[in-house]
Amino acid sequence: MSKIEESVLKLAEPIAAEYQCQIVDCEYKKEGSDWFLRVYIDKDGGVGIEDCEKVSRALSDVLDQENLIAQAYLFEVCSPGLERELKKEREFLHFLGRKVSIKLYAPYNGQKEFVAVLENYQDGTAFVRTEDGIELEITKSMAAYIRLYAEF
Repeated sequence: MSKIEESVLKLAEPIAAEYQCQIVDCEYKKEGSDWFLRVYIDKDGGVGIEDCEKVSRALSDVLDQENLIAQAYLFEVCSPGLERELKKEREFLHFLGRKVSIKLYAPYNGQKEFVAVLENYQDGTAFVRTEDGIELEITKSMAAYIRLYAEF
């Protein structure tokens, strides 16, 4: 995580908490010729556009005052999404207890794709329990992706 992302997280967390939200992730990256600062929020029951707007307005004012980022950038506050790919430790820890969809590079116990409950995450390893009750340890290097599983 970059210093800018760390600084934004420190500013964003108390603001999100004011609106009963938690920060899931923060990313500052260049896409094409533009820089983007994205803050992902969540709360019990999920976030709506109103939650994103409230946090965005409050955080935008603080970011302007702090002047952390020298160049022009586009700022977004958004939901992590229904089937968001989990990449950072912070995200894995936030979504403990939730179902995830996992796709592996090579078969593990004969399967490359499965759904499981994310039970723990430590040192780059996801500890999951499949729908059959099998406990697995999946390292980042084993997985093409680990995403939130959306049930409809």
